[in-house]
Amino acid sequence: MSLAEVERVIQEIWALAYVRAAAFVLASVIGAKLADWIVTRVLMGLARSTRTPVDERVIELLHRPIFTSVVLAGLNLATYELSMGEPYRFITGAVIQTLVVIIWSVAGLRLVGLVFRRMSQSERVGWVNDRTLPLVSNGFKVIVLGLAVYFLFLAWHINPTAWLASAGIIGIALGLAAQESLGNLFGGFSIMLDAPYKVGDFVVLAGGERGQVTQIGLRSTRILTRDGIEITLPNAQIANAQITNESGGPAPKQRVRAEIGVAYGSDIDQVTDVLTDAAKSVEWVTDDPEPRVRFMQFGDSSLVFHVLVWIDDPLYRLRCLDHLNRAIYKGLAEAGITIPFPQRDLWLKQWPEEGSSATDATTTSDDPEDAASV
Repeated sequence: MSLAEVERVIQEIWALAYVRAAAFVLASVIGAKLADWIVTRVLMGLARSTRTPVDERVIELLHRPIFTSVVLAGLNLATYELSMGEPYRFITGAVIQTLVVIIWSVAGLRLVGLVFRRMSQSERVGWVNDRTLPLVSNGFKVIVLGLAVYFLFLAWHINPTAWLASAGIIGIALGLAAQESLGNLFGGFSIMLDAPYKVGDFVVLAGGERGQVTQIGLRSTRILTRDGIEITLPNAQIANAQITNESGGPAPKQRVRAEIGVAYGSDIDQVTDVLTDAAKSVEWVTDDPEPRVRFMQFGDSSLVFHVLVWIDDPLYRLRCLDHLNRAIYKGLAEAGITIPFPQRDLWLKQWPEEGSSATDATTTSDDPEDAASV
């Protein structure tokens, strides 16, 4: 067979639409393999030379969508060579573009989660931390989903303007109908941005409930009390209420206060020594700062002292207070120091005579000479 005949046979074969379509598909597969090799070998080698493992994770997330997109692009070109009717060609192209949008949307969502999670672990980016991570990450994920919907509209030749106008009207109606839910949503945003507390902190609510924050969501915050009861509070309510964060401040340490009264006439120096020794004997009390004893006031029935100690973790606050009170009571008892109880003196003007009412006999008087102590 001559060269001219070979060329004529090749031209006849290439003139077949199925052959050209198959050639485009084969070329796309080869191109996808080449792109995958470049990503996995060349770029991965460069990423491994960096200090952070994020580069490798990003490449692992991107190489599969790149391979699939190149293959789908070849399939799209192949459909044009098959001389399909306009409705079939449009549907086929729209389906292929939809698959591309879905693949890259999934990759984008994973990429956003990976990048912002890494940023929250870095000290260089101050606006992304453990508290703001859910807000920032979810916000960018909403943007990715919004772009995905927009490109899906373009793939199916749908005018997004009318849909955006309809969505605006629907959004206003939903906003009026769900004011409470939106209040909780914006309350969740303010909590994540302002960060009055974080997961793991011990807080005291305005109603006196005390517990540990276990979850901060966009709608509500969950708090686990020491009784093992979970309290779910709407974020709108928390955003407008006074919250005491026992784990806040520059250090996680917390001060525990115990109040004790001793009898008048007690040696206050001895009382101070006994209370200090009792505080130092408690397991959870720290040495820095050291326990302190303060003579606070002259009470009605006792001399009032405050014992101030510090603990490393608010989790042990009540347990420490229990052991501290026990140690104080035992220490004062061993030292012979009396813990008084409230007493009242009743003054009678005179003993009630037979036949007279007790009310007349207990008339009070400011003159001690006219009264008898009982």
